[in-house]
Amino acid sequence: MFPLFDLSLQINGFQMKEAKAELRKIVAFSEKEHGVFVENKKLEIVHFHLQNNAFYKDLAGMTSFTNWEDLPVLNKKNLQKPLLDRLSKGYFPKNSYVNKTSGSSGTPFIFAKDKYCHALTWASNIYRFGWYGIDFNTSYQARFYGIPMDFIGNKKERFKDFLSHRFRFSIFDLSDEILEGFLNHFRTKKFDYINGYTSSIVLFAKFLQKKNIILNAICPTLKVCMVTSEMLFEEDKLLLEKQFGIPIVNEYGASELDLIAFENPQDEWQVNSETLFVEILDDNNKAVPNGTAGRIVITSLFNKAHPFIRYDIGDIGILDEKSTLQKPILKKLIGRTNDVATLPSGKKSPGLTFYYVTKSIIEDDGNVKEFVIKQTKIDTFEIEYVSEIELNLAQIEKIEKAIALYLENDLVFIFHKKEKLERNNRGKLKQFISFVK
Repeated sequence: MFPLFDLSLQINGFQMKEAKAELRKIVAFSEKEHGVFVENKKLEIVHFHLQNNAFYKDLAGMTSFTNWEDLPVLNKKNLQKPLLDRLSKGYFPKNSYVNKTSGSSGTPFIFAKDKYCHALTWASNIYRFGWYGIDFNTSYQARFYGIPMDFIGNKKERFKDFLSHRFRFSIFDLSDEILEGFLNHFRTKKFDYINGYTSSIVLFAKFLQKKNIILNAICPTLKVCMVTSEMLFEEDKLLLEKQFGIPIVNEYGASELDLIAFENPQDEWQVNSETLFVEILDDNNKAVPNGTAGRIVITSLFNKAHPFIRYDIGDIGILDEKSTLQKPILKKLIGRTNDVATLPSGKKSPGLTFYYVTKSIIEDDGNVKEFVIKQTKIDTFEIEYVSEIELNLAQIEKIEKAIALYLENDLVFIFHKKEKLERNNRGKLKQFISFVK
């Protein structure tokens, strides 16, 4: 098969050949060589942004540094500024990769990566999926993700699916009737692997359990399932292994960074030490010993377009005691769960559906800083948001129109402008909470 996936990235200006070659070189380092590489890249990326990025220079309050711990910890609130104010000299939206975070932390923002950094992100994905015999150019993916509903956005995403050799199951409606349709696709298509949001894939497994069906019995080409974006609980992993009949691989990533951790074939959650430097810090921004819980703080070693240096991703985690600089192992991730919304029609939608809905209110003007959505009754949702100005009628109508498009009609939405939002005892904000059982 012609390597459409690699070719499409190359045509779009992502230097895949160079990125793959660099990643191969990094992976082949000895432990000592890897230590030198990480220290050099840390120095290089900080000095670059201190010299070329006014936003970071202002945040750091320095023009040079000697001690890593003197550098500020960057948080998502710092990034609630127009993207153009955060880009480095010589980088613009047109010559960079630009996207939005999902807002699962309640603090969404637009970010950028330079094209080589994004090529390395893809090289990192390709390398790790290769551990399980998956080739993005030839392996057929069953993709459990959302998709834009507008005509142009939908067609663009479908075209990307074609180039990436994947079939997308839209997860906005996960009622039994729709899941039956999903099942029929597995009966007729030769899928090699499943990839997508944890909660959606778990709902599909529960549907299979109810019907007493093992998925790879009806789709024998299926090799592996990768789940992402939400917490995978042990009991859910056991359910998936049983109902799918294939290995289940836990992935932890962030769109603004890269794959952060990926379960290796030895069942270890191996942290990406090739393109990222991951720290676990206490409340005073000091590194904690391995085996101790702390805030996950990440440095992107290659992103020159936008600084992600000592970036607090908003999660709590524990590195395994046996971790090394070259091979850190994530022992536990605390947080990142999303509830499932049950709607009056019986439709079920994962909490990440609200990413697509809240896109309607996320503009790059810094007005809406944070938000949470609470389902208080089966047909009633309350949106609490922090903003400099109140949402106006036109914005509310736009949101309600998007909700009707993605979910269903006749839902009641109540909007509350707040000074601040309620957080849990770790300072984590949960974007979607359902009080309906």
